[in-house]
Amino acid sequence: MGAWVAVAIGGAIGSVARFGLAAAMTTLTGPRFPWGTLLINVLGSFLIGLVGGMTLTPERIALHPTIRVFLMTGVCGGFTTFSAFSLQTLELMQGGEVVPAFGYAVGSVVLCVIATYCGWLLGRL
Repeated sequence: MGAWVAVAIGGAIGSVARFGLAAAMTTLTGPRFPWGTLLINVLGSFLIGLVGGMTLTPERIALHPTIRVFLMTGVCGGFTTFSAFSLQTLELMQGGEVVPAFGYAVGSVVLCVIATYCGWLLGRL
């Protein structure tokens, strides 16, 4: 039961953080392009890579499994927004913004994989 509660609490924290950061980015950059979602996905990818790299083996950082699932599944899962990314890509395409949609999709995937790798490397130091 502890893991379920950890995921629920972590998910709530991640979701609230996502909502706040997305709102702040929209205020800063306007609603035309989903910069907030892109930033959230890159940052979330970095964080999950960092935690994964740091805690993969007990020899690195011995993290209780419930705390690990709280951080990775709960907080990072609640924070990252792949479903929002998919919807925003579709909306850009439906609005005739095919090139920005393509740039957003490719940029999101490439930057998130790079961020996950960078987090992983940092976590392994």
